[in-house]
Amino acid sequence: MILVLNGPNLNLLGRREPELYGRMTLEELEDQIEAWAAELNVAVTLRQSNYEGQLIEWIQQAQGEGFSGIVLNPAALTHYSYALFDAIAAQPLPVVEVHLTNVHAREPFRRQSVTAAAAVGQIAGLGPLGYRFALAYLAEKTR
Repeated sequence: MILVLNGPNLNLLGRREPELYGRMTLEELEDQIEAWAAELNVAVTLRQSNYEGQLIEWIQQAQGEGFSGIVLNPAALTHYSYALFDAIAAQPLPVVEVHLTNVHAREPFRRQSVTAAAAVGQIAGLGPLGYRFALAYLAEKTR
């Protein structure tokens, strides 16, 4: 079972800067993730929060809830949340960081990820397909 977490402002997908993030809503993205998970024969739980503390609690609780890995789009928290880094590093599950846009080709502040160093990998700039690749990796790694 894989936990998929989306951070701040991702609830605005489809409306927020569609030229960058596309027109797919969070609900449509979640439907697509569930379809990909079914193809991979893996169960997923999807959660989104605009609150750093909530994401930290979900990460801390993931192993106890029976998850085998985490796909995380920390959104803007990527660039400054040492607390999120610590939560990822303090638990044993593999975490793949995902970004819809190529954060390395955007504003200078977006090019630094403080959370990626605690993750097993980062996928950026591939749009929704980044989630598919992260799911496939975790499904393979945790079988």
